[in-house]
Parts: sequence; structure tokens; C-alpha cells
Amino acid sequence: MPDDLTGGRIVVVGASLAGLRAAEALREQGFTGSLTVVGDEPHPPYDRPPLSKQVLLGVAPADSTGLPMRRDPEAEWVLGVRATGLDTLGRRVLLDNGESLPYDRVLIATGTRARPWPNPAEAALDGVFTVRTREDAAGLAAALDAGPRRVLVIGGGFTGSEIASACRERGLEVTVTERGPAPLVGALGGTLSKLAAVMQRNHGVDLRTGVTVTRLLGEKTFTGVELSDGNQVDADVCVVALGAVRNVEWLADSGLAAGPRGLACDAGCRAFNMYGIVTDDVFVAGDVSRFPHPLFGYQLLSLEHWGNAVTQAEVAAHNMVNPGPLRRPHLALPTFWSTQFGLNIKSVGVPTYSDHVVIAQGSLEARRLAMVYGYRGRVTAAVTVDMAKSLDYYQHLIETGAPFPPPPGAADRALAAEIPIPSDVPDPSVLSHGPTVALTGYLPDRRLTVV
Repeated sequence: MPDDLTGGRIVVVGASLAGLRAAEALREQGFTGSLTVVGDEPHPPYDRPPLSKQVLLGVAPADSTGLPMRRDPEAEWVLGVRATGLDTLGRRVLLDNGESLPYDRVLIATGTRARPWPNPAEAALDGVFTVRTREDAAGLAAALDAGPRRVLVIGGGFTGSEIASACRERGLEVTVTERGPAPLVGALGGTLSKLAAVMQRNHGVDLRTGVTVTRLLGEKTFTGVELSDGNQVDADVCVVALGAVRNVEWLADSGLAAGPRGLACDAGCRAFNMYGIVTDDVFVAGDVSRFPHPLFGYQLLSLEHWGNAVTQAEVAAHNMVNPGPLRRPHLALPTFWSTQFGLNIKSVGVPTYSDHVVIAQGSLEARRLAMVYGYRGRVTAAVTVDMAKSLDYYQHLIETGAPFPPPPGAADRALAAEIPIPSDVPDPSVLSHGPTVALTGYLPDRRLTVV
């Protein structure tokens, strides 16, 4: 590593949102050395949230989702090339074209990919889709344009629910299957998930909860599914929305603390090795990372959020070019939003880190509310439905460790809050969809034997 951190060679592995913002931030922080960005897709960085919204609605083509550059990062872009390994002793990124890239510091921002249907032969049927890449969204949009009789969505998480919403807005018949008791229950808990279920059914969704898909039917073309309750659903299009897989397989021989939950790092985005020792030349940002947060018991957080990818990339870039005393932690609160079935849902904090909830404003009946989550008498999260202006108030309560239930303060808060009830957060193993925010505890993903 060079004595002057503003020089040398930096390689960013991952050419999506986090990789782009990190490259820009490195130059903004005064990095003048060699900068290379590696991406396994052939496209320049593009925005993924519109893929399950505007693209599927047909209001924007998939190739119009490119991310604007805030400044030219003056980087060498190596696109359509996959990283296959990381030699941390020789400081080289190994590529699938047989070449390797030397580095002084490396940023890992390889993100996630869609979890595929577990039966490869069934997954290969014509009419079966996942939604993660531009090609995925373009293919599904074309299938929806063809006017299928019915669309079958497997998984009632945010992606599955947004896809179902787009189908209904197009006037298409849609069935959603969810292994858990309601859609979005893994992200929002039991109370708000009941509202999500009501909204889906009120908008004409054939919602099947407490069931799993046991088989995709068809010879070459998808024709329907068999369910665990013995029923069969005929459909022309199937969308598999079972959550995400973190792209860490290429790090298997790197000696880093990488596993199914992501790559663990400290609050300064420095990666841990498998023995829990922090590295000084390997950094991580975005969906592939697991990082500690003091507001949530210092447990390691795994997030799949747009805002986190941006803020963590900027912190990582800052710390890559500044010495220890000037480094700063990544302490931003998790935030996310979703628009579906006419509702605008926004969240701050970690709703799953809770034991009780209270509706602090509005009501389920009005379908306009602010729900506050607490854990052991402290506010830990808030979710608003068509009441986003109140979220800043609750964010302040989370950041200051305010007592739960929260005191009056938001502009249109009811005079008397409801009595707190259990948050009813399910075990993730009972869900079809993966959580977009996960507390992954303290344990490493694999045990070691020291010889």
C-alpha cells in the first residue's frame, strides 16, 4: 500500500450503484491514482428499482435505466468480465478471462442476484422469469405485453408485491403465493402485513398464503403450478421472487469472512478475514456487506437498499484514501420505500428488531398511518403508509434512543396512542421471500479449526 493514500492502484469489483458512487467519491476525496471498475454485466451502471416498477408497467424501456454520473470518475471500465477470485497475499483480482488486476486497495461491491427456482429444468421453462437485471425486466415486460391469461408470482416480499401491483395495473390476472401468513410480513411484521394482504385482495390479486409451490408445470413452456395444499393454478407466466443471493462465491478461497449472509466488515467498511481480523486494504459496500450498527445491538446488518448502497459506498471511498484518525463510520439508518397497489410505504430503522408496535398516527382502516416499532422499551423503527412527511420525526426518535411507546410530537399524531401490541415478526425460515433487512447476529458463517 502506498504511503500517500491518494495514489496507488484501486480496483472496484462491482459496476452497479455502489461501485459507481464509490468511484465518484474516490475522485472527490482526492484520489489521483489508477482506478479500475470491474462488472460482470456488459452495461454501464444502471438503476434497479425501476425494473420492477416503471419497466414492468411499460412506461419506460429497460435500457433507459442508466445511472447518471455525478462526475467522471476517470476509471478504466472492465465490463462483461466476472471476478473469479481474490488473491489477498499477492493483491490481485482474478478474472474469468484469465487476466488479473493488481491493486493496493480493493472495494468489493458485487451485490446480489435473484434467487433462482431450485429445480433447474423447471426454471428453464419458457415463461419463467426472475427480475434482477435489465434483460430480466425487458423479457418479463415483453411477456406481459403479450397479454397472458394469468401471471403467477412466487413470493410475497417487496419485489413480488410490486410485480403483482404492476400486473394488476396492466389489467392482468395475477396469483401470488406466499409461504408465510401474509405478504411483506418478513419486512413489516404481522400487523402491517394484514393491511398488505387486504390491499392485494381488494385490487383483485388471488393471494394464496400459507402454501408453497411444489412444482412448475409444462414441457417446454410454463403452464401452471402445483401447490402444497393440493391445488393447481394455471398460468402463462411465472415470476420467481424468492429473495436474493449475495455474490460471494468468488471469495471462497480469499480468506475473508464471506458466506451466504454476505461479507462481514467493521463500521468503517474494512472487511474482516475469516479469523475476525480487520483488513486494511479490502473494503466492502452495498448489498453484499454485513456491518455492525450500535443502535441495533452491534449486530451485523445485511441490507438490500438503494440508500444504503450510496451512503456506504461514500464512507468506504472516504476511508480508502484517509488515514485512521480521519476515517469515519457508516452509521446511517436503514431506509427503504415501495409503491404498490396505490400505497406509498416508507420505512426507517429495522422493523424486525422489535418486540412491540403501536399505531402512532392514522389507522389501518383509513389505510394511512404511521406505525412505530420498539424493542425493550426503545424506539427502533417506523413505517408510514401514505404519511411520509412524519418519517423524519420518527427517525430522530430512533437516533436518540427515545423511549417506546413514543411521546406526542408529530403534527397529526392522535391525542391518545393505541396500546402497544406484539410486533409478530416471523422466523425468516417460514417465508417464501427473503428479508430486505436482516440482523445476522454475531456468529460467523462457518466454523474454523485452528491447527
